Amino acid sequence: MEAQHRVELCFPELLNSSCRKPASQSKSLLLNSVLFLVSVLTSILNLLVIISISHFRQLHKPTNLLILSLAVSDFLVGIVVMPGEILLKTSCWFLGDLMCSVYKRLIFINTSASVGDMVLLSVDRYVAICDPLHYTTRVTATRVKVCICLCWLCSVFYSSVFVKDDLSQPDRHNSCHGECVIVIDYTAGTVDLVLNFIVPITLIIVLYMRVFVVAVSQARAMRSHITAVTLQRSVTLTKKSELKAARTLGLVLLVYLICFCPYYGVTITQGGMLRNTSAGNFVLCLFCFNPCLNPIIYALFYPWFRKAAELVVTLQILQPGSREANML
Repeated sequence: MEAQHRVELCFPELLNSSCRKPASQSKSLLLNSVLFLVSVLTSILNLLVIISISHFRQLHKPTNLLILSLAVSDFLVGIVVMPGEILLKTSCWFLGDLMCSVYKRLIFINTSASVGDMVLLSVDRYVAICDPLHYTTRVTATRVKVCICLCWLCSVFYSSVFVKDDLSQPDRHNSCHGECVIVIDYTAGTVDLVLNFIVPITLIIVLYMRVFVVAVSQARAMRSHITAVTLQRSVTLTKKSELKAARTLGLVLLVYLICFCPYYGVTITQGGMLRNTSAGNFVLCLFCFNPCLNPIIYALFYPWFRKAAELVVTLQILQPGSREANML
């Protein structure tokens, strides 16, 4: 009986200070299998987005650079965050307290960076639809690159302040060895709710409300001017492409809101215990599932992504001069 008890411990040699291994159940096994498949699919699809936009020179446009930054964040979720969650649900945390702190910090960095990317995408669509005459001069590739770098640097700084005590006391929230828990106190959770959710989400909604109003008026104007000269046709086609991009990215933002709103609700209502409750497990799964949906949306609505993905999968990008291929 004692031998069986020791086998159930994460670290049998530590006896009373070791955590117990999670009990294997059919439901948890099915959930972990689904999470594993989603993790693989998320990593592969977002890697396709990263390679496509990075490789083909014609895709180095401001909006696509923002999509690239979001894909990097989603790729990290698929290759690091989700496997970590699967490990914690099926086994014990054997990587040590320091790696647990790094893992938690990476979650906060990814969350903040993805929020920042969503805000930047909203600003990009706002300028493109509401002020199209000045879009090319105000929104340049260089400025977007600077904004992306600042977004990631601010995310790193924000996470460092937010979990600053975890590096000095990495095991302060662990009740036993073999555990890696995310605990957010009420004050920190409230600050995070305001700075990392309410303010940026309000800004996103306000910008897209304005984009929606202008897009509807432009669509009506285009329908009322069917007989246009050649120059006006080219302008109309440009507006149509911008409106289509706005609709596609609007869908990405909507999916983002659906997947992330429950996360902050549980953070406040349950004191930040995100993994020890059924509600916490659900919102973490929802958080991990969102990065898998973005490339699927791109594939459904962006012909350039389908074409680029085909060239990547068939290894045609290895041919000389493939960077200059026509993707639009």
